[in-house]
Amino acid sequence: MAGMPRKTATGLPSREQILQFIQTSEVPAGKREIAKAFGLKGEEKIALKARLKDMADEGLIDGNRSAFHQMGGVPRVTVLTVAEIDDGVAVAVPENWAADAGKPPRIQLVESRGKDRKSGKGQAALKRGDRVLARTEETQHGWRGHPIKKLPARSEGLIGVVELDGAGKPWLAPVDKRVRQASPISDMGEARAGELVLAERVGRSARGGVKVVEVVGDPLAPRSFSLIAIAQHGIPHVFAQEALDEAGRAADLPLSEDWREDLRDLPIVAIDPADARDHDDAIWAQPDGQGGFRAVVAIADVSFYVRPGGALDREARKRGNSVYFPDRVVPMLPEVLSADICSLVEGEDRAAMVCHLDVSPEGKLTGWRFTRATVRLAANIAYEDAQKAIDDGWASQELRHLWDCWRLLHKAREARDPLDLDLPERRVVLNEAGQIEEIAVRERLDAHRVVEDFMIAANVAAAKALEARTAPVVYRVHESPSREKLLALRDFLATSGRKLALGQVVTPLLFNRMLKDIGDEAERALVMEAVLRSQTQAYYGPQNAGHFGLALGSYAHFTSPIRRYADLLVHRALVDAYGLEQPKPKAQLPATTGLSERDRASLQQVSDAISTAERRAMEAERDTIDRYVAAWLAGRVGEVFATRITGVQGFGFFATILQLGGDGLVPVSTLGDEYFRYEEGSQALVGEDSGTRYAVGDRLELRLAEANPLTGALKFELPEGGSKPVGPRGRRPSPKPDGKKHAQGKRGRPGNIRHQGRGKRR
Repeated sequence: MAGMPRKTATGLPSREQILQFIQTSEVPAGKREIAKAFGLKGEEKIALKARLKDMADEGLIDGNRSAFHQMGGVPRVTVLTVAEIDDGVAVAVPENWAADAGKPPRIQLVESRGKDRKSGKGQAALKRGDRVLARTEETQHGWRGHPIKKLPARSEGLIGVVELDGAGKPWLAPVDKRVRQASPISDMGEARAGELVLAERVGRSARGGVKVVEVVGDPLAPRSFSLIAIAQHGIPHVFAQEALDEAGRAADLPLSEDWREDLRDLPIVAIDPADARDHDDAIWAQPDGQGGFRAVVAIADVSFYVRPGGALDREARKRGNSVYFPDRVVPMLPEVLSADICSLVEGEDRAAMVCHLDVSPEGKLTGWRFTRATVRLAANIAYEDAQKAIDDGWASQELRHLWDCWRLLHKAREARDPLDLDLPERRVVLNEAGQIEEIAVRERLDAHRVVEDFMIAANVAAAKALEARTAPVVYRVHESPSREKLLALRDFLATSGRKLALGQVVTPLLFNRMLKDIGDEAERALVMEAVLRSQTQAYYGPQNAGHFGLALGSYAHFTSPIRRYADLLVHRALVDAYGLEQPKPKAQLPATTGLSERDRASLQQVSDAISTAERRAMEAERDTIDRYVAAWLAGRVGEVFATRITGVQGFGFFATILQLGGDGLVPVSTLGDEYFRYEEGSQALVGEDSGTRYAVGDRLELRLAEANPLTGALKFELPEGGSKPVGPRGRRPSPKPDGKKHAQGKRGRPGNIRHQGRGKRR
């Protein structure tokens, strides 16, 4: 029949045929449905299972054996979560949204008003948080979803602590602060009360409870916090034996000198954190005699060791990036590569992909070329040591040349005027026993800026070099703020008398000037938070949309292939575009080191998948830092800290401890008997009687009421006697002129608030 799927000559449908079937299927497309559609039997079904696994590892599809869908798009049949009820209409979003470019689509649910055909009962109206299996369609008026059936509430928090209630019944207390409910444990296994465990659902409903599948141990023991994040966010952390075996064979590859550029006599240096676990970049510069510089950025040649299509490549693609915690790293590549043979270390011959740069006296890139080379580093230097050598005047000639070249690059950066948001980075220092020794804000040195600007220059050169050959590029994209966010920023600035004209072209320069014009440090922090909230999230993709934050037209990540799969794809594209393929290896490895046909055909899907993996890593790293901060503060409950408000919602406001970090909530119910109104535009809670305002950016003293190391949650309260915030200009708010107090009665009990819109904390 016309329109029916057709098998390839091998009996199996191609990847393209599978994707087309999944996207157009009127029912959830699982392995069984795919096999039936293509008439597969016996061993062909086994081969299909392997192909589906490969496609999932490659980022082409997402899902499980019951239903697959194409990564980055809205499946024809999928699970949706109701996000809000808008004028009686349920608006939902996909439960598993893989695309990282912007927000997930808002899907209006078209609910049936009749009776359920099976039960004969009327369907209950949907509410926020409900899950439904729905058939989706894109119309000229936007996305529509037609519910097929309502699904049970999702059981989350399947890593937690075993607790016993008064009757001795075991419960799994979640360690995710976003999960409020404990789950009953039906099978304890070998777990005991107080232990951190991994669990899985029993049955289809929440009433079935969970069963313990693995005992992690003491939840407050050193190094438990990163284990919680790894399990909570589903981060792959155990390498398949096949990948480990392939990594071992790759590590034994000889560094043949007949096809690599020999740069071992060049005094290249790597400048990294003192506790760096891998070293994938090194730099060198020398005056060109005409006021400019010749520079080299040498990057570990990971593409030589990790070949497309192999087990090692599939594992790296699945992980997307390395994940860094205070006590450990979950590497994208096995340690024999990431921490040894690919790591650029002093005195050892290493394979490198090298970017040769010509820098003009104005700091502009006037030329570049890429080669594969053998390098031998002159030194590995910590940022602090390099900075001290420069400051104290005893730096080597190599370091002085690097700084002189950087001053030119920095001159060009200032002329470009990228977005300048001075955001502090928290650093957790552990002792040998894994216990917290210090939590502090990481100092920002010129040494950091030197390396950063050399890396940016190489990334720009990589993007432009690939564009020059019309080769595929995985861009690092940061789009300009949306009009919706700019309108919100304009409304926010208007509350403090500042204007944002939207008729002009929005550039980073506009925000930078705005911040430079603010003399008061507290007010600048307030506006900086607002500007940050207005920005879009960066992502990877094969279509160039520029990098707004860096004020660059073309940008691609080239400099960290040990820890980012996107950089590895850029290296492979350069190999193809500039004829850098190596001779066929004798080892049992895939031959090519360039892009495979699968890479080229699925570049969008892979980009979406690694963008999602990046977000997952960021959330896991942030959650772990929050837990360490909470553990650090657990012994200081009751103390009063200087804080700054970082977010306001109708139910309260969030504040962070100055110089330390750690966000905590001040519930509106603890602010006293006064009635507080939430103003979305100004991001403030306003007392209707006194006019007291709590707004983003305000500084005030708060007492630490709770610190939960397991969830990372903090809770603050006003010090005894209350505390009014000091506004960004140092003013305390004035009470209302009439001084009247409103009766409560029908208006609600003390602490209730009236919403004037919906807010979002970022």
